[in-house]
Amino acid sequence: MKTQILKRFFIGVMALIISVVLPLSSQVRKNVDAMADPSPDPPVIHKKDIEAGLALQKTFVTVSKAVIPSVVNISTTSLITTHQNPIFNDPFFRQFFGTPFNHGGPPQKHVERSLGSGFIISKDGYIVTNYHVIKHATKVTVVLLDKSTYRAKVVGKDPMTDVAVIRIHPRHDLPVIQWGASRDVEVGTIVLAMGSPFGLTQSITMGIVSALKRSNMGIEQYENFIQTDAAINPGNSGGPLINLKGEVIGMNTAIYTTNGGYEGIGFAIPVDMVRRVLKDLMTKGKVVRGWLGVSIQNVTPVIAKQFRLPGHRGVLVSDVLADSPAKKAGMKRGDVILGLNGQNVLDANDLRLRVSQISPGTDAVLSIIRDGRRRNITVRVGELPAKLSMMGGAAPEKSPSHFDNVLNGIMVMDLDHDIRGQLNLPENTRGVVISAIAPGSLAEASGLKRGDVIQEINRHAVTSVHAYIRVARHIGKSENVLLTVLRDGHHSYVSLSP
Repeated sequence: MKTQILKRFFIGVMALIISVVLPLSSQVRKNVDAMADPSPDPPVIHKKDIEAGLALQKTFVTVSKAVIPSVVNISTTSLITTHQNPIFNDPFFRQFFGTPFNHGGPPQKHVERSLGSGFIISKDGYIVTNYHVIKHATKVTVVLLDKSTYRAKVVGKDPMTDVAVIRIHPRHDLPVIQWGASRDVEVGTIVLAMGSPFGLTQSITMGIVSALKRSNMGIEQYENFIQTDAAINPGNSGGPLINLKGEVIGMNTAIYTTNGGYEGIGFAIPVDMVRRVLKDLMTKGKVVRGWLGVSIQNVTPVIAKQFRLPGHRGVLVSDVLADSPAKKAGMKRGDVILGLNGQNVLDANDLRLRVSQISPGTDAVLSIIRDGRRRNITVRVGELPAKLSMMGGAAPEKSPSHFDNVLNGIMVMDLDHDIRGQLNLPENTRGVVISAIAPGSLAEASGLKRGDVIQEINRHAVTSVHAYIRVARHIGKSENVLLTVLRDGHHSYVSLSP
């Protein structure tokens, strides 16, 4: 009996083991097989994907072959003279403003060599490049794709847009670049940057247009840059920025960098601007621009509050030049310009660019706000002068530099005959001059400098150190301040916020 029971128990155990172990061993084998070959079915590369990639690659090759022959290398030799600014020769001025330049001695001359790029715009040898490439050049040399070398002559230059045109006399017709239109460019457009970075001739990089209408970069007076991430390095300046049609849409000009090399942000002058400048340079020998005769700046929230403006839009007139078109039309300092010829004004750079493109002698209608009221003023636009200029005993009293408000860190002193002479100011100039600014102060961060003349605080005139101290002591710790500042003969408003 016992034997039968044991047999039945043994048969049951074996059946249980078989029912559990066999499936487990089968799964283990599957897992091992999966580990040995984790991707038994490789992804399929579709023919249409390959063809699309090859088509794009072919476009790059075709465009490169077509455009590169019209891109040139430019090398310059310049004789640079280093000398001390004569304003700092005066011991009186150095007593208060220090000696930020060298300490005297005869002028020093040295030879400087640089490299750049350009592109051919005519069969008979006209070439476009950046003004800064040939700025101080005493000798300009152009090297073509076939390594032929020519001495070039500067035909015209425009420092305000950093555009220049030079010419060589080739022995045969030259390949000419194809013009595009920068107004058609959109963010995301694929572009090729061509030139001679670090002297490596006929180099090409690829990227996209990252942004448009970049301004206030402090690079040129008239800015409307195309921003790109196509690698632009020293030596690329003056080279073309090309679209996939093989058309030039911009001229490579500058880079944003902290180490001198490419960091992913480059700037190109729009080709529409380049062509307008070239037309004037080659037909008139100079660039003719419209001019109002005002100093302008953007409206900030602080300025909008001080001037009781309904919003933050518009451009503030910080100064009106004597005998200028704006002065003759009745414009005043403190006017806020909202529109030009029926179109809104975006910012100071937008207004400056649009006015510059108006033919001198043409009437322009400005929509402004003055003392809280909106009105229109008609100005007959003038021509931008070749060189703008203005009329140009006891130690002066100094102010304390410590205030428990946003003026903390600024030291000012009275204007007198000697300081007016050193700063080239007319005798009737009133205000206090900044003699020192504490490092790391809010004033330093706002851009104020030694030599700036403060004429108003919160729209109230400041004519002496006593007046400055009286006003400064009554400014609250958390109060915003608007300064009217005179620098280099021009007024501007500087807002300080805690």
